[in-house]
Amino acid sequence: MRSKDKISYFYDGDVGSVYFGPNHPMKPHRLCMTHHLVLAYDLHKKMEIYRPHKAYPVELAQFHSADYVEFLHRITPDTQHLFANELAKYNLGEDCPVFENLFEFCQIYAGGTIDAARRLNNQLCDIAINWAGGLHHAKKCEASGFCYINDLVLGILELLKYHARVLYIDIDVHHGDGVEEAFYFTDRVMTVSFHKYGDMFFPGTGDVKDIGEREGKFYAINVPLKDGIDDTSFTRLFKTIISKVVEMYQPGAIVLQCGADSLAGDRLGCFNLSIDGHAECVRVVKKFNLPLLVTGGGGYTKENVARCWTFETGVLLDTQLANEIPENEYIKYFAPECLLNIPNGHIENLNSKSYLSTIKMQVLENLRCIQHAPGVQMQEVPPDFYIPDFDEDEQNPDERMDQHTQDKQIQRDDEYYDGDNDNDHNTDM
Repeated sequence: MRSKDKISYFYDGDVGSVYFGPNHPMKPHRLCMTHHLVLAYDLHKKMEIYRPHKAYPVELAQFHSADYVEFLHRITPDTQHLFANELAKYNLGEDCPVFENLFEFCQIYAGGTIDAARRLNNQLCDIAINWAGGLHHAKKCEASGFCYINDLVLGILELLKYHARVLYIDIDVHHGDGVEEAFYFTDRVMTVSFHKYGDMFFPGTGDVKDIGEREGKFYAINVPLKDGIDDTSFTRLFKTIISKVVEMYQPGAIVLQCGADSLAGDRLGCFNLSIDGHAECVRVVKKFNLPLLVTGGGGYTKENVARCWTFETGVLLDTQLANEIPENEYIKYFAPECLLNIPNGHIENLNSKSYLSTIKMQVLENLRCIQHAPGVQMQEVPPDFYIPDFDEDEQNPDERMDQHTQDKQIQRDDEYYDGDNDNDHNTDM
């Protein structure tokens, strides 16, 4: 047992000022709310706070196709009318709109997950947190489900440079289809997703029968659930399956996607989980004492997203938080009670004991097909950074210090100002 976990936390205020559009459920503003709550509870004093580097196009292309990355880089709201064919090809539109600073948004949240993985690889921390990450639906050549770049796949690819096996766990209400698909044919990543399945619920994948193929057969695990699952059923199933997975698979590192749309009362969700029930999954995974990368994900009732991820930051820090939310920039969002915990939901639980038992038996049966943790021939570790060459003559001499060097510098405590200049000041999103 480690005496005290060293935790790296990644945040860039620019992600929270991005706006998907007036009727879009995805509100990156929830990240500013989360961060201010983390500050209000003084949790930043117990972690190392970093501003992530903006991932280079060539880093994003380690998973995504170069033409897709290039298109995301180029497209703007003003020019999109010229690219109808490409918009259709790359699935940009209503769910995945083109908005101001789209590519920079992708660079920041992906950069945070990549940086988190690198710090874990270099044993500079035990746990790394990037609440801006977790965009698990993005595919190699297209956007999907509000996700453009799949930071989780990029983070896992980074971890695979140092670890023979990586375990990916997803507790978002939606199936982690983009991550599963990326690693469907390999035994070096085991993906485990707990999600709502059926009734045409997005994305429509994640049946218990989907288990991976070729070398990846039995290394994809899906736990399809019905509406209304509660804390007791969910956490019991989670503990049983995940403890068996870790025992059988013996991962070197774990990536945990904490989508908060599985909470009760989410605008797009249909589960009854309380924040404490959701956080119990984080407690369970933390106890394995393996290098752990934690990200956000879905979550569309933004005050509950902020509550959840702040509470889980506390769990990762072994810090109990007062239920009364301290004064902060966004306190009016948590009114009138201004409490951290939320009540359980009241959706009818359609997950009968026999249904959950059947799912559990099928998953454990599939796990028995893994004879032992797969070995891997380790090649030479590739370099951490694939940074393109720049033509110095074209650069502004005042910006000669490259962005990566600047971004690696740790934020000072006094950099989180609040006042008229705060970019989080406009709270009407």
